[in-house]
Amino acid sequence: MTTSRSDSGWARVRAARRRVARAGLPAVALVATLLCAAATATAAPGTAPSPSPPASARADVPAGVTAGIAVFDRQTGTFTEQLNSAGQFRSASVVKLLIALDVLWSRGPDALSATDRSRIDSMLRGSDDAAASTFWANNGGGAIVDRMVARLGLTDTARPPSTHPGHWGYTAMSARDTVKIYRYLLDSAPPAVRDYVLGDLRRSTRCATDGYDQHFGIAGSFDRPWAVKQGWSGFSSGGCTAATATAATATAAEAATGAETRTGAAVDAVDLSRPALHTTGVVGGGDRSVVAVMTLHPSGTSYGKAYSDLGRLTRSLNVPGASRPAGTWIGTWGSGVRVRTQATTTSGAVTALPAGVEVLVACQKRGQQVSVPPYVNDWWAYLPQHGGYMSNLYLSVPENQVPGVPVC
Repeated sequence: MTTSRSDSGWARVRAARRRVARAGLPAVALVATLLCAAATATAAPGTAPSPSPPASARADVPAGVTAGIAVFDRQTGTFTEQLNSAGQFRSASVVKLLIALDVLWSRGPDALSATDRSRIDSMLRGSDDAAASTFWANNGGGAIVDRMVARLGLTDTARPPSTHPGHWGYTAMSARDTVKIYRYLLDSAPPAVRDYVLGDLRRSTRCATDGYDQHFGIAGSFDRPWAVKQGWSGFSSGGCTAATATAATATAAEAATGAETRTGAAVDAVDLSRPALHTTGVVGGGDRSVVAVMTLHPSGTSYGKAYSDLGRLTRSLNVPGASRPAGTWIGTWGSGVRVRTQATTTSGAVTALPAGVEVLVACQKRGQQVSVPPYVNDWWAYLPQHGGYMSNLYLSVPENQVPGVPVC
């Protein structure tokens, strides 16, 4: 007999799941906690999935999040969104745009050595820290930022503070300066440079080289075409299984630069302490809109929560030319939850989800029964943005079959 998760203990069970997820335990470690929660639960309603907001919504900044936002419509030559657009944030990996453009400033892609071309490809597609650190060391460090500020007329961008000269991820940047960088790339850069850099950004890999799922924000909120450069700093875990490095282990480059996993006291005017998550890029046919969303999150925020909060914020923006994916956004629970090629636990794993992240569900179907006693579920959700299925057992809704979501 199948036990539905719509019983009166659902609220307490969800709370137990969140406690275990925050502890970073694998899904199988939930069993004892769930049994205890179910035995002592009291009545509470379930959580309903949230549909995608209408395109007319504007800048819905989640509680506790500090944001800098700029959305520029290239067709009309106007901003459709500006919120704290001049605010300075530590750039994390968004500065890799400037590092790449500096390398290409006086030469085209064809003039690059095979090694440098490979480094730029990896740095822009997979956010490779080691490649960025090599260019930073070889090309003058903070002088790279100084040169690009003068070349592009940037007003809010500055090299890392004197106390951290080697930390390229501590470069100060704003949303409006980031838009200016993309506008240079789209409208003023030599065509070969434009096509090369944007070509890499269009090939952004879901799993970054350090093990983080980097298809948040723009990449998760809008259908292609888009091209993105993302940034993250101050988080302790990622989620992708197809990465070349584990999320929990910093690379040698990270240890040297502090670019993606540094925590510490604030220096100067730029917050170097709170976790940062940024999404930047171009969206729509003809690269119509340039989008830059820079965010800081409360200390201790998990990667999955920041990922979800940035997604909600990005989906709320007025982005001309953007096409929004069909489906229903639903929260998840558990750590190490796999997305699989088929609705079975024996099929290949596409990736693992960041703990507690929201996912876009297109449809659902019956498959192999999954059990976390006392609960079992044989329904599986299809996640179009991942190209695979996850068990409905790990969706944050009380029903086994999610109401309102069609059958595949």
